[in-house]
Amino acid sequence: MISVKNLIKCLLGLTALGCMSAIATPSVQAQPAYGSYLGVGASFGFTSGNSSLGENSRTSAVVAARYKFLEFPVSLRTQILIGNSTAVVPTVSFDVPLNFDTDIYIGAGVALSNTVDTTPVGNKNSFVVQPGIDYTLPNSNLVLFGNVIFAFDAYRNSPGTSATSLQTGLGLRF
Repeated sequence: MISVKNLIKCLLGLTALGCMSAIATPSVQAQPAYGSYLGVGASFGFTSGNSSLGENSRTSAVVAARYKFLEFPVSLRTQILIGNSTAVVPTVSFDVPLNFDTDIYIGAGVALSNTVDTTPVGNKNSFVVQPGIDYTLPNSNLVLFGNVIFAFDAYRNSPGTSATSLQTGLGLRF
């Protein structure tokens, strides 16, 4: 069985490997995953807080938005996780091109989830780090996206406990 710590180590390792390979390759002439998008998908929570108080992991729908600054490798991103409770996760990301269709990113922001019931990112407002990837399907305006949200000190009844969730979905580029 894969533990959450091993999953986190694996995801961070893959993100670091992707960043190193992007630095080692020649710069790309065109911007990858060009443009902004709006998408929908699913969010899967991997962690729980105090289970006896109902702070269990959750699965929810996700609405994702990305606004790509054309001149800079920076994007504004927001994910809305909709389930028993709702969380809004705005972040600012630094985007690294891998090729014309793909970029990886690392973002930082907050999880706004100050609710009684838990969300995939906990039930308390918290600082988040969000590594992810965007892949534009060739000859289309469709974008496959995936990311992990690490929310620190994310559970109200479990001080110091972090939440980890995986988001994935399909977006329409504009």
